[in-house]
Amino acid sequence: MNITECDKDDVGVIADALIKFNAEQVPFTQSDSFINLNYKIEEKGEIVAGIIGCLNCWGCLHISILFVTESHRGKGNGRELLRKIESEAKSLSCHIIHLDTFDFQAKGFYLREGYEVFGELGNCPKNHTLFYLKKEI
Repeated sequence: MNITECDKDDVGVIADALIKFNAEQVPFTQSDSFINLNYKIEEKGEIVAGIIGCLNCWGCLHISILFVTESHRGKGNGRELLRKIESEAKSLSCHIIHLDTFDFQAKGFYLREGYEVFGELGNCPKNHTLFYLKKEI
């Protein structure tokens, strides 16, 4: 056995192998296996907020990033981005959304928007908690 570091091409081979395996186990329900849903809010040519998500294989949306600059928080920007991505995902037959957030980030925001905690990872980072949330749509 020889364990070595992967290059970019190796990562693609490994990911493709897993995607193929997954499709053989549970047929994908989307024409495109992965659909990126990424939106931004700009002010004076500068990005002040953005959301990054991917609709994966079976109508499941994973939101990896939602960020609003400090000067634009509390003004509804995050809510508008969340509603936009939820609406677009729903139009593509999405039925569930999942994401994660740290205890020092936006757990309360997501709870107010109808998400529910389904898991926690304590001490990640040390003395903090990472929360996993979902919302069925």
